[in-house]
Amino acid sequence: MSLAASAPVASTKQTVADIPRPCVKFPPSIWGDAFLQYDSQSLEVDDNMKQQMQMQMQNEEVKKMFLSSSNNNILQKLNFIDSLQRLGVSYHFQHEIDKSLKQIHNTFTNDNSIEEESCLHCLALLFRLLRQGGYHISSEIFNKFKNNQGNFNEKVAKDVQGMWNLFEAAQLRGHGEDILDEALDFTYIHLKSLINQLSPSLAAQVSHCLSKPLHKEIPRLKARRYMPFYEDDPSHSKALLNFAKLDFNLQQKLHQKEVCNITMWWKRSDFGTKVPYARNRVVEAYFWPLAMSYEPEYSVARTIVGKLVGCISLLDDTYDAYGTVEELEVFTQAIQRWDISFIQSLPECMKVVFSAIVELWDEIELVTAEGGKSSIVLNCIKEAFSDLAKAYFVEAKWCHEGYIPTYDEYKVNGAVSSTCPLQIVAFLLLGKFSTQEVIDWILSYPKIIKAVSVIGRFEDDLSSHKFEQQRVHVASAVECCMKQYEISQEEASKLIRKDIEDLWKVINEECLESNHIPRPVLECILNLGRVTEFTYDNFMDKYTNAELLKVHVVDPISIEQHD
Repeated sequence: MSLAASAPVASTKQTVADIPRPCVKFPPSIWGDAFLQYDSQSLEVDDNMKQQMQMQMQNEEVKKMFLSSSNNNILQKLNFIDSLQRLGVSYHFQHEIDKSLKQIHNTFTNDNSIEEESCLHCLALLFRLLRQGGYHISSEIFNKFKNNQGNFNEKVAKDVQGMWNLFEAAQLRGHGEDILDEALDFTYIHLKSLINQLSPSLAAQVSHCLSKPLHKEIPRLKARRYMPFYEDDPSHSKALLNFAKLDFNLQQKLHQKEVCNITMWWKRSDFGTKVPYARNRVVEAYFWPLAMSYEPEYSVARTIVGKLVGCISLLDDTYDAYGTVEELEVFTQAIQRWDISFIQSLPECMKVVFSAIVELWDEIELVTAEGGKSSIVLNCIKEAFSDLAKAYFVEAKWCHEGYIPTYDEYKVNGAVSSTCPLQIVAFLLLGKFSTQEVIDWILSYPKIIKAVSVIGRFEDDLSSHKFEQQRVHVASAVECCMKQYEISQEEASKLIRKDIEDLWKVINEECLESNHIPRPVLECILNLGRVTEFTYDNFMDKYTNAELLKVHVVDPISIEQHD
């Protein structure tokens, strides 16, 4: 299990010490005090200022390169934009990128010869970048690469670069786009068969994209992974590479300070002693808001939500690995009332969890007041947290009663217990886009938030199903699916996988249709879906089993400056 689930066992009227508790052996934290070394006082201020000056100069150099790239050569412009995005520095040039994509879209819309004369690589790249930017572009442009029988022709099968880009473009498909479904199957089969014939560098990139396409990859991890491949490309820009590496280093220092802040909060609270049944997952908790956005302007949101996810983890383990259903009923009611006096009869550790949550509200209230935000932000976050506690308790009762809900019933509650709605509300409302329009949109529970949340619940369940069945635990999506459709576990897993793919289509459609919402807001929500996919990839839980996450946190890419 990880950030989401809940399932206590029944209790009897005994003293707290005598009540039998669920037995869960979570691995201990692997980080220790490693991140305390990044306390702000220990950083070299002069060196940091020097790097900031270098960044400013190189930023101007890269901007000149981008603006001077030929407007008459659409492929050149597209490749530059693609490199900026993959290297994780596009946020520095978002205005210029938006302007260029608008021009490219207008040119493409008004000039049919571009579509007719463009190669597969160019069209697929154009299609992907425009859709990522929120532009409607028909997937029918790929019909020119089909034969008279309606299948992709053999020339496509021999064009590795073109197939690779078509595979990536097809990830942005919506419902009813049969040609992209076909393209996805066609390119996957042919690229997989050609991997052994490619150069080691190209083979590594293609192999990775088949398992984790760009559209589903966490931007921060994508940048770190892509840099060495970009450096190996003979046509790469040294100025752009230097800029990307320097930016990566500077942002990494900021992220380390943020983790240090959260680590100190956890140690001061002494949760390891006071809430011994709970997992210590400070770094893992921070990884989620970091994935939502790594940009400097979201520093406060990352730090607060990192602590919030830590509190969610405490809450999760209280419902799942400690509380009885009677205790949890009182605990849930106390959260609805935000009144600690309501739980005076409960174990001390549950009071500690409650107090930690209330103290976090005080911090959020202070931060929002300093940022000039209204009290509605705190109230929205508290309400979302209350909804999460209620969802956890619903699952607690299901477990206590041995009840297996229908698949459809489970999805409704599971979307909330995935913790995604709460994380989205908190992160976005603590960011710069917490306008009334955005707040109203988020609170309307739009399809994109619902889709990301259900994906989060399903991915978690698929990764933890086997482990959870070793003890008394609430039925997972797998069991609920098996019951509703009277199918085997294997068939249920396949059906859930198909539902996840359908939900990604919903996300893609909503990113195109929600033009009234700032793109960064949609991107943060999309990134939450990406971190979910990453955390539970290949039936593994990187939140609970941090050894699986370690290489992505501790071993960054070598960031050495070019001369």
